[in-house]
Amino acid sequence: MKVGIIGASFARAAYLPALRHIQDAEVVAVCGARLTSAQAAADEFGVPHAYDDWRRMLAEHRFDLVCIATPTDTHAPMALAALDAGAHVLSEKPTAMDAAEARAMLDRAEALGRVHMIDHELRFNAKRRHVKHLIDTGAIGKLRHVAIHSLGTSWADPRSRAEGDWWSLADQGGGRLGANGSHQVDLLRWWFGEIEAVSGELRTMVPDRLDKQTGRPWTATADDYVQFTAELAGGALATVLLSTVARHAQGNETRIFGSEGTITLANDTERLMYGRAGEPLAEVEVADPYAGLAGLRSGIWNQSVVGLMRELCSAIREQRAPREGATFRDGWRNQLVLDAVRESDRERRWVRLDLARR
Repeated sequence: MKVGIIGASFARAAYLPALRHIQDAEVVAVCGARLTSAQAAADEFGVPHAYDDWRRMLAEHRFDLVCIATPTDTHAPMALAALDAGAHVLSEKPTAMDAAEARAMLDRAEALGRVHMIDHELRFNAKRRHVKHLIDTGAIGKLRHVAIHSLGTSWADPRSRAEGDWWSLADQGGGRLGANGSHQVDLLRWWFGEIEAVSGELRTMVPDRLDKQTGRPWTATADDYVQFTAELAGGALATVLLSTVARHAQGNETRIFGSEGTITLANDTERLMYGRAGEPLAEVEVADPYAGLAGLRSGIWNQSVVGLMRELCSAIREQRAPREGATFRDGWRNQLVLDAVRESDRERRWVRLDLARR
């Protein structure tokens, strides 16, 4: 299975280590924004070709799979080109700049009969899978509400980001809603079903920034603070608060409250707690099958990619749709929610999603 990767930084962190655990996957080429970065990744992992031009890479090789880990505004053009070149595609989140781009990716992949996935790797994390098991088996009863809070400090200092950092630029698809909110939306949909309406706010709390090396002033345009409420099927509410500009980090925690029980999960410690009504919360131990694999960087994100890659490559090998994980259809549905949050912020109102369009 011939693999090409666009996006050298994430390739080194996650894709290349994970693909070492796919027996028949051969990474043929890596492309980066800078040739030095692509070459460094290629040298470290024994990849024969390095590029700084993704179009040239696609033209010079025949790939079975192309993995895309680049700024959001490039996802759709790269995915469409890779599909047209004969490849199956894995794309990073958020899926695209908007739902129209995401739908174009889905339609092209389906028309060409390609396997397609979005890298929502947390669907393959053992503890989040156990959360789904608890929900699906009725362990919490009827869902009442969900609270997800992620409060960090990484963007709090005006000198914390380099000038031109795409994560801080709206026209390149940066911001917390896409970077973190897309994962939260995907988990909510996976655990509980479709989101029917949203009300939200986005802010750039620290727009005036200084380059962390030169001190030169520049302006951030992407959201560094997001909060939204999602109405789930059945009427339960989920509240999501995401910030990278807190001066004291409070971590990332998910709390799920049902009529018969409660689940909590803390990202920083990965401590999963569950309790039935009338009983105290108790820790639930769940083994991660990927934690001990050789060559993986630490952290659930890098480890969970292995599970995703195994399912993706099995689907390609067996010429079938993925049985697990987020496909381009999920990516499009997630994008509809993200677009609705932005619409709600602009128009200062609840936005109901048109479920018939799905």
